[in-house]
Amino acid sequence: VDWGPEYSNDEIEALLQKNKVEYTEPAELSEFVASRIVDGKLVGWFQGRLEMGPRALGNRSIIADPRTVESRDRVNKYVKHREEWRPFAPSMLEEKADQFLVNQEESPYMIKTFDTDAESRDDITAVLHPGDNTTRPQTVRRDQNERYYDLISAFEEITDVPVLLNTSFNDHGEPIVTTPAEALKDFYGMGLDVLVLNDFVVEK
Repeated sequence: VDWGPEYSNDEIEALLQKNKVEYTEPAELSEFVASRIVDGKLVGWFQGRLEMGPRALGNRSIIADPRTVESRDRVNKYVKHREEWRPFAPSMLEEKADQFLVNQEESPYMIKTFDTDAESRDDITAVLHPGDNTTRPQTVRRDQNERYYDLISAFEEITDVPVLLNTSFNDHGEPIVTTPAEALKDFYGMGLDVLVLNDFVVEK
């Protein structure tokens, strides 16, 4: 799936310095970003190779807290600029997916729809279809995407919820960002709070 271009830390750091963008390089990146998501921040997540296909799967993603309707509405209003009723999809740890999905099975490409477990819906309100409480998840194993898996795990450490809201890193009607420069441009043009470019973090 990850067959698109990728960019080195040196290339990204040179871009940030050229544009006089302040950035940090947290020692514990997953924990740092997870804490921001828990605080309600909307995160642009740019890692490794671009996904090829119809879904963002944790390399060119916008990430938010899946637990509240407010989180969904903020992404729709301030980031994706689209209708409020439109649902988002969850990324969840594959080994924990049966907590949330009825007849759970592997779904790494976010193309299968599942009924959800009624007792766990309050933990993933932002990623349920409001009409029928179904969801279209991406299940994540560490061998598939180590850094993204670690981010979801770090969020679980804080919240006990091994799930993140994941939508593609682009504005409504635009293609998914490919380059660090495009990610930086969208970060400042959209209602994002945090931008993660490989090892580097930019905050508004």
